[in-house]
Amino acid sequence: MELLKLVALDEEDLAVLSAHLQDAILRVEDLAFLPKERRFALAARRFDWEASPDEPPRRRLTGLHFERVEAVRTRGVDRAAKDALLNLLAVTFQEREAPSGTVTLHFSQEAAVQLDVECIEAQMRDLGPVWEVESRP
Repeated sequence: MELLKLVALDEEDLAVLSAHLQDAILRVEDLAFLPKERRFALAARRFDWEASPDEPPRRRLTGLHFERVEAVRTRGVDRAAKDALLNLLAVTFQEREAPSGTVTLHFSQEAAVQLDVECIEAQMRDLGPVWEVESRP
C-alpha cells in the first residue's frame, strides 16, 4: 500500500484528515510547537482505516503539522508526563474572523490541544513503518 499524503486547506479537508487520524495514539512528547516557524507538529501511530477488513489490523507512523499557528493551548495534557499516551478522537475547526480560527485536537478523557491559526493549512503524511496490532479500535 502506498504512503498516504493529505493536505487540508479548509474545513472539509480537515474533516478528511480527522477521519484518517481517528483513534491515533501518540505520546505527549510527540507534540511540538515551533513558535518561530509558527508551526505545530506531531507524530502519531494512526490506525490504518484504509486496510481491507480481511487483513490483520495495523497501525502506521504518521506525521501531521499545521502552519500559520499563532498560539497553542492545552487542556488535560500534562506536558511533564512525556510518556503519557493520548488517543486522538477528532480534529475540528471553529472559525473566528474568516479565515482565522481555532483548530482543536480532541483526545479521550476530555484532553485537548487548541491551535489558534491564521487559516487552515495542514499536512498529514505517513512516514513508512507499519505494524500489525492485536485489535481494531
